[in-house]
Amino acid sequence: MNYSRVVLSLLLAQVLAIMILLEARGAPAPQSSPAAGSAHGENYLGFDRNIYPGDASLPILRKTFSFAGFWISPPPGETSNTWLGKRALLREQGFGFLVLYRGREERELKTAADAATKGTNDAREGAANAKREGFAPGAIVFLDIEEGGRLSPPYHAYLRAWADTLLAAGYRPGVYCSGMPANEGKGVTITTADDIRSNEAPREFSYWVYNDACPPAPGCATKSSAPRPSASGTPYAAVWQFAQSPRRKQFTAKCAATYARDGNCYAPGDVAHAWFLDLDAANSADPSNANGGAGGAK
Repeated sequence: MNYSRVVLSLLLAQVLAIMILLEARGAPAPQSSPAAGSAHGENYLGFDRNIYPGDASLPILRKTFSFAGFWISPPPGETSNTWLGKRALLREQGFGFLVLYRGREERELKTAADAATKGTNDAREGAANAKREGFAPGAIVFLDIEEGGRLSPPYHAYLRAWADTLLAAGYRPGVYCSGMPANEGKGVTITTADDIRSNEAPREFSYWVYNDACPPAPGCATKSSAPRPSASGTPYAAVWQFAQSPRRKQFTAKCAATYARDGNCYAPGDVAHAWFLDLDAANSADPSNANGGAGGAK
């Protein structure tokens, strides 16, 4: 008879009995540790950039970031899109998503009728691209609006058509826009986010605002807790882009030391400074709800 096996079996039985007793008494079950940088309280760090950083970058970036911006159209200034076909790989690495579609510039929208037609066409294309990339209906598609301040009446017609058509296609509308006050004179200021919110009701957009002014922005702060999106100055923001690469010197003098010498932001693990990034904070690890609640860091 092998007595050592008997002793081992008895010990295992005792351990199992203790675990069952603790569970019955309401003892907390052991929790797995989240990936470094994936969660900071109820806020999460993410990054976005126009050019896909490459497959080899993902394990390094994932150590710091919970979600990534994902273009479903060519980004501003580009004629092609390097993110296409990369959704599955990003999801396998545990990333959530900010799904992005390039919006029109003001100068492209001549009249309200012309703007509405372009908004409808862009939303149809955005929905088709999102579906082609594997983003399920219900995901939020953020329309990239680069211009700040108050938008023109044709632009609001464009936004309304975009939102209505996107909703009809089964996706939800979001906007990436300025959360920085623009001076209109006589003590009046306006942010693009506030302008959209007051003009597009009852349509409900999800707001991803940029405000890299220090303060409230912390600069390239990837080693500290993710800031609350509401701390951006836009209390209803779901996502806050708090740092841009390269840094805008007129807004970031008080946090210049947090940027690299070349003025960009990089992940802590990117020792070669291969991938400069814009930095984001969100109240969800998957701000576009692109994984249907099943993916992204928790």
